[in-house]
Amino acid sequence: MTAVIRCLSPIDGSVCAEREAASPECVTAALASARLAQAAWAETSLDERARLCTAFVDAMLAMKADIVPELARQMGRPVRYGGGELGGFEERARHMIAIAAEALAPVVPAAKPGFQRMIKRTPLGVVMVIAPWNYPFLTAVNSVVPALMAGNAVILKHAAQTLLVGERFQMAADAAGLPDGLFRTLVLTHEATAKILGSRSVDQVNFTGSVAAGAAIEQAAAGTFIGVGLELGGKDPGYVRADADLPFAVENLVDGAFFNSGQSCCGIERIYVHADLYDEFVDKFVALTRTYVLGDPLDPATTLGPMVRPAAADFVRGQIAEAVAAGARSLVDPAEFPRDAAGSAYMAPQVLVGVDHSMRVMMEESFGPVIGIMKVVGDDEALALMNDSPYGLTASVWTRDAVAAEALGDRIATGTVFMNRCDYLDPALTWTGVKDTGRGATLSRVGYETLTRPKSFHLRLGA
Repeated sequence: MTAVIRCLSPIDGSVCAEREAASPECVTAALASARLAQAAWAETSLDERARLCTAFVDAMLAMKADIVPELARQMGRPVRYGGGELGGFEERARHMIAIAAEALAPVVPAAKPGFQRMIKRTPLGVVMVIAPWNYPFLTAVNSVVPALMAGNAVILKHAAQTLLVGERFQMAADAAGLPDGLFRTLVLTHEATAKILGSRSVDQVNFTGSVAAGAAIEQAAAGTFIGVGLELGGKDPGYVRADADLPFAVENLVDGAFFNSGQSCCGIERIYVHADLYDEFVDKFVALTRTYVLGDPLDPATTLGPMVRPAAADFVRGQIAEAVAAGARSLVDPAEFPRDAAGSAYMAPQVLVGVDHSMRVMMEESFGPVIGIMKVVGDDEALALMNDSPYGLTASVWTRDAVAAEALGDRIATGTVFMNRCDYLDPALTWTGVKDTGRGATLSRVGYETLTRPKSFHLRLGA
């Protein structure tokens, strides 16, 4: 019997979309078509690849009016913010197209008489992208566009929660006129995905998701020697130094903690504040948090939508309850947010003080609208706490002293160091992480290195 993949809307639990999983025959045909199309695509000029990839971006943006409410129904982000993701999609895609010629240019060592030497970047072949639901356009485009620009074919498997996003990618690719078979969205079960990886039918897989799922991806690909890129989340810290611009830090850290209902791999999940600013920081942070409007994401007045599913919200509620039972204090009364209810995907934002690293809420990824705030006496204590985590995606330092921020950044175990900003991805910089955040890199010219293989040419002249 054919499996059916369903997306249940977090708004009301209704079926937002359902599709039959691709049959084994369909998967085999798609992989064969991708392999065939890629061989011709690798011979296509970079200018032509850029033209078609630009058309792909333009076609996606042309669907914005339909995408924004569709995205709210699938994963709960308020419509007032839905267009922002497409703005980020465009920024990343156009940047990677623009730098492709430089990033993919041959590396030529110092001249050696009688020889011509170079290292070319050649396509891997077929790249599989397994994308998550929380930023379904942004995370997928990190790999899709540069993979195509580098001369690869792409198979996209999107999360069940955002089935329709995968279809939007396919619609844009078709509208742009990409060669038949070069880009294909497939609706797949976990078992079918694992079978593809284990069969060496693809040459690279880029996955964004949980640590447990990342481990399953590695296990499925074990022994095949295909490339595996994993971005597996974080517990990203912010450190507010004594010299920080307090109102600016509060405004940005509140947004970093609660945007997208806290469902961001690089969102702020824990904050350490210098003792000199701690009390005022907490007061201002709580006051701003109370201004959020929890409600239907299709309502333009809503600033905080539901979490992706009731079970995810209850997981975060469990972390909060455990922390409070262990001595933490919650500073926001959920009663101020009428839509909040146990067993519901709608969850009020919460601020906790009196927390420590013995509590799950400070050590385990929450992926929801909760933040723990701790008082510290200086840089060394803050540094030790920031590094006391199994994750390492981003870390932010809030200060007027760039020299101090960079010095701290050199000592923080993380993939990206921010000063006076957070929860952001710059496509000119490499997106990567350490520890359980995973391995590999996307974006920037370094991202192109993971989507190509080096090929050396050593040519003796005049023989």
